Amino acid sequence: MPRATVFTEKAPKPIGPYSQAVQVGNFLFVSGQIPIDPSTGQLVKGGIKEQTERVLENIKAILEAAGYSLNNVTWVFVALKDLSKFSEFNEVYSRYFRESPPARITVEVSNLPSGALVEISVIAVKD
Repeated sequence: MPRATVFTEKAPKPIGPYSQAVQVGNFLFVSGQIPIDPSTGQLVKGGIKEQTERVLENIKAILEAAGYSLNNVTWVFVALKDLSKFSEFNEVYSRYFRESPPARITVEVSNLPSGALVEISVIAVKD
């Protein structure tokens, strides 16, 4: 099965030895995204709501660069620095996944790169 890496300037450049996403057949595996503004390379200001929105916009840009959309997302992994912010996170998240939301796991972690409050990775599949 062919394998291709995905890169877009509309999402943050990888800060380590990984690709923004890798496509294998009809599957797209998007690396964990933190709330870095791709135009500045800096963590966005604000709390969990602002950071969640930036992360999901970064993921959306990567999906679109590969010819996918949020509707193709089937699985989501969420790492939150503070699980007490879960409802605020969900408030933003639910705006991006309105109908037939994907399967998801959410965990609390002790730390994230660059002091981020949230990191999200997704798997998308085309029919």
